[in-house]
Amino acid sequence: MALAIRDVREHDLDAVLALNNTAGRSILVLDAAQLRYFYEHADYFRVAEIDGELAGFLIALRDGRDYGSPNYRWFSEHYPSFVYIDRIVVANAYRRHGLGRIFYCDVNSFAEVRVPLLTCEVFLEPIDDVVVLFHGTYGFQEVGQQRMGEHGPQVSLLAKDLPSFAYVRDTYLEHGGLPDLPWLASRVPYLTHNDSKPRRLAGERRS
Repeated sequence: MALAIRDVREHDLDAVLALNNTAGRSILVLDAAQLRYFYEHADYFRVAEIDGELAGFLIALRDGRDYGSPNYRWFSEHYPSFVYIDRIVVANAYRRHGLGRIFYCDVNSFAEVRVPLLTCEVFLEPIDDVVVLFHGTYGFQEVGQQRMGEHGPQVSLLAKDLPSFAYVRDTYLEHGGLPDLPWLASRVPYLTHNDSKPRRLAGERRS
């Protein structure tokens, strides 16, 4: 089995949308315009390919985005700097094989050189004990709860401290930025020119 975790490409979007909208009630349905927003603005948008098949994806955004999610807004009101996991979806055929942990390790590595906090939420209505346990064992702690809209589900707002960030900030971000290495590069999500391939930049100085 050949597994690859890579940045999303435009030709993946139809498959990503279909996967999202058949994931079940714990994942909010998207339309094409909402998915295009993520393609153009998400700081982290990676897919998993297994033997050439789309097996899952994870979307995350940094603070400072113009994003209307009530949960993202909650974190924006309470924390100055974070990466917010908006959603993770794994195809039914590839569940229970550790792909969720692989994604979380990857987004953790992305976040810990940029921000002090990794955040997300889990639904409490209906509650999924497997999901709650997964996040607890991965180091997340509840920092709040809220209801998503007047009639929406109650959610638990979770945050994970990233202790490596202080070292990265003091050693690199405040002294010229990250090294120019491919695994440290940042996604440039919105192509405003006639580029045919996503461009990635390293050495960012945001903290």
